[in-house]
Amino acid sequence: MSPSVLRQSDDLTPTLPASWYSDPEVLRREQALIFARSWHYVGHAGELPRAGQFRATLLGRVPVVLVRDDARVLRAFLNVCRHRGALVCDGTGARATLQCPYHAWTYGLDGRLLQAPRLAAEGVSETRELGLVELQLQSWGPFLFVNPHRDAAPLREMLGDVPERIARAGIDVDSLRFLERSESELAANWKIVVENYLECYHCPVAHPGFSRALDVSVDAYWLEANASRMSQGCPPRASAGGEVRAAEFHLLFPGTFVNVYPGRANLSIGPLWPCAPERTRRFLDYFVAPDADPSWVEELQALDEQVGREDRALVESVHEGLASGLLDSGKLLPESERLIAHFQALVRAALASRS
Repeated sequence: MSPSVLRQSDDLTPTLPASWYSDPEVLRREQALIFARSWHYVGHAGELPRAGQFRATLLGRVPVVLVRDDARVLRAFLNVCRHRGALVCDGTGARATLQCPYHAWTYGLDGRLLQAPRLAAEGVSETRELGLVELQLQSWGPFLFVNPHRDAAPLREMLGDVPERIARAGIDVDSLRFLERSESELAANWKIVVENYLECYHCPVAHPGFSRALDVSVDAYWLEANASRMSQGCPPRASAGGEVRAAEFHLLFPGTFVNVYPGRANLSIGPLWPCAPERTRRFLDYFVAPDADPSWVEELQALDEQVGREDRALVESVHEGLASGLLDSGKLLPESERLIAHFQALVRAALASRS
């Protein structure tokens, strides 16, 4: 290797240690210090339009149940019975109460313990502390976010200026029509999935269809990091028509994705969460303008699905390579991959926390 190449390599930023992508202890700390303390997209208000409806979901290891109570207020609870820790709800449905299937402890839609077999007979009269644990639930338009941490900063601090950016792009999120939810599980560590999302250095090679539709050249593709928001975007190669003039993609740390493509008003949003060091689950909710042309929507979905298939192969390949244990770390380009460097700095800071 020539000296000039060596000097250039020295200017590259080291990545996180390769072992952090497969070590169960690292994941345990990430679950406790990142996922259990962050805001996560959990769904949209249209999923629970009527009183009594509920939906169970996960935030990393944290089981959550979303409920619209009798006053039609949306609430989020830890989906764990206060008796012995069984999951109270599964899937979706509508009920007047929430009942644990283990010993029939029954909760109101406001989380209060209403009834428990033998409780009174055995002399237990104080039940105020036995209700479901309520979690913070806040919203951006129809988009619902939950944070398991009781002292979490408001959602608006995590969102930053993303809502304003989306509005300036010509999108009224409250007027969008829900299209569909896409769910997937990837054989890769969650950080690899995020890092792949945070750069388009790979786009000309790995995403030919995406790169034909959007201008991913160095001069046209912009990157911006600010606190917990990492953003990027570019114009289309040719006018896509409609009110949205450019693509923009936002990551809200640690793992909520917000995507907009040129054309009619559109947005996809969704979280990811690790289920094992080598497995990541995610979903994306797709929304479009109510009067969007079906053929345009079909083309948009086809492009996004193709990118998803291409990215799956990439991240699973990276995970396999890092899991070999023969690489200490990788290298990051100082400009094209600076959003990854920002993300990794946030991960390092969180894992260094002792609180």
